[in-house]
Amino acid sequence: MARPARWAAFVGAAALTVLGAAGPAAASGQAGQKSGGGTATPIKHVVVIYGENISFDHYFATYPQAANTDGTKFTASKRTPKSDNLLNAGLLKTNPNLYLPKRLTSSQAMTCDQNHSYGAEQYAADGGKADKYVQNTETSKCSAGLFGEPGLVMDYYDGNTVTGLWNYAQNYALNDKSFSSVYGPSTPGAINLISGQTHGGISVDPKTGQQTATPDTSVLAAGSVNAKGVGTVIGDPDPAYDDCSGKDHTSTSNLLAMQGKNIGDLLNAKGVTWGWFQGGFRPGTAWNGTSGTYATCANVTHTNLGGAAVEDYSPHHNPFSYYKSTSNPHHLPPKSISEIGHNGQANHNYDVTDFNSSLKAGNLPAVSFLKAAEYQDGHGGYSDPIDEQHFVVNEINALQQSPEWKSTAVILAYDDSDGWYDHAYAKPKNGSTDTSLASNGLATDSPACQTGPAAAAGYNDRCGPGTRQPLLVVSPYSKVNAVDHTATEQASITQFIENNWGTGRIGDASFDKGAGTLTNMFDFKHPNNKQVLLNSDGSVKSVKKIPHYTATAASTLATDNIAAQPLAATSTSSQSLPIGIGAGVLVAGGAGVALAMHRRRARGA
Repeated sequence: MARPARWAAFVGAAALTVLGAAGPAAASGQAGQKSGGGTATPIKHVVVIYGENISFDHYFATYPQAANTDGTKFTASKRTPKSDNLLNAGLLKTNPNLYLPKRLTSSQAMTCDQNHSYGAEQYAADGGKADKYVQNTETSKCSAGLFGEPGLVMDYYDGNTVTGLWNYAQNYALNDKSFSSVYGPSTPGAINLISGQTHGGISVDPKTGQQTATPDTSVLAAGSVNAKGVGTVIGDPDPAYDDCSGKDHTSTSNLLAMQGKNIGDLLNAKGVTWGWFQGGFRPGTAWNGTSGTYATCANVTHTNLGGAAVEDYSPHHNPFSYYKSTSNPHHLPPKSISEIGHNGQANHNYDVTDFNSSLKAGNLPAVSFLKAAEYQDGHGGYSDPIDEQHFVVNEINALQQSPEWKSTAVILAYDDSDGWYDHAYAKPKNGSTDTSLASNGLATDSPACQTGPAAAAGYNDRCGPGTRQPLLVVSPYSKVNAVDHTATEQASITQFIENNWGTGRIGDASFDKGAGTLTNMFDFKHPNNKQVLLNSDGSVKSVKKIPHYTATAASTLATDNIAAQPLAATSTSSQSLPIGIGAGVLVAGGAGVALAMHRRRARGA
């Protein structure tokens, strides 16, 4: 159980942050009052599983009521608290949009993705009316066997399809007021997770690696660039420090490099172990060590639920590759499992298989970010909630069966909403006045953003909070069957890590300082002591107390004993998957449709 003094220090730092009463130095001083294992709370390991493109209402519109007409049966506890969703807001049968929301069945898991650009999402929200989704973010005409229908952007799944997430919410904590730090797609959402700061970008020539003579407005928002060519990213350019960017460096499109610091830099300064683990990061063809050559990733694929081969790795989903200090451009593997989380040739960037190897060897870093291979990341168009569930359940089951579980917090969060309908709205805390015209012929920033509070530090094109996404905390220290209504955002995760390890703040108008706290999802005085294992379909396999673990040789392996474990690359879809996941086609319900090969660059973010 946490000592009251330790917890009081952590709460004090978070409260000052939310109130805006403490600057970076003061906040880090409060959070820095650590004891025990060098953390401000009993949490010694944070694992962030960062999914793709889901709005809260898209997955939790009727929580906890499931139709139970198809898919996996779900039965909720009678003590489940209410959340702010379509069911409780009365928006299922009466809705201001052009179409009513419809339930998607488990056989309709493969859909096309929606328009989730910075401006389109603002205009869909319509200053809080949330009544213009069909006109601004709708994509209903789907090809290659993907499910589509008029009004698709309004539709949602229930606990018969996203069963695993609903069962985690039943046994742990769900937040129904968590938003993107800004509007827009994957790259801003990924960068906000690690720095809370989407300003500070420059456009880079992919051939020379140097800043372009003229800022590229396809990389940086036109209304944000200063005299030095530094601006704000609102789109999805690939990162400058990644061999696999630009279709394995075969494209002429300019890349994005970010200045400033991120949470990896802060953790390094404190000597805290950490890692970014992404599916497909192990390249299909390794870098040969020669200047001007590149590792390649496009030839590493897996097959999704619909039968399509999907490239595993997406460069613009890896936020650390935008910063030179925390990148691993050539995708070099760690020299040994014991190096994972520490400084080394991989520079904290790894494949998901390295996370599983590290966990099995008892070498779990203090902070881990997990990004599934594309076919399992939940993104419409090439992934789906069923493939996503397989990844999430597998990873959380492995964590819950490890000795580290007793001091671990898993945070399930998303990079953006994909433009899927969500009725909740956060009034802008940070405005933007970019009046340059976007592709829809309207000003880049909507009236609601233009009349919002002045842009922090004068950085335009960071209007937010943006759209609402699911946020769950799965931990022995999370509240049980709880719905937290605290207003949070992506930078709240950054803030939690900063507070727990006393790293200080990012600075430079990062949203980490004023983000809402995650601490209301925890109860450090009364740990739940639960191990909840799920089946691959999301149903509950077992619920019991956390087993008592005794240290064994398996958890204290020396470097010489584990260095020989395979870390080699592979160039086919037979690449080894995380423990417990098999390769091949996954079929559920009646969704056995064959899809054509989907190339990463042919899709949206």
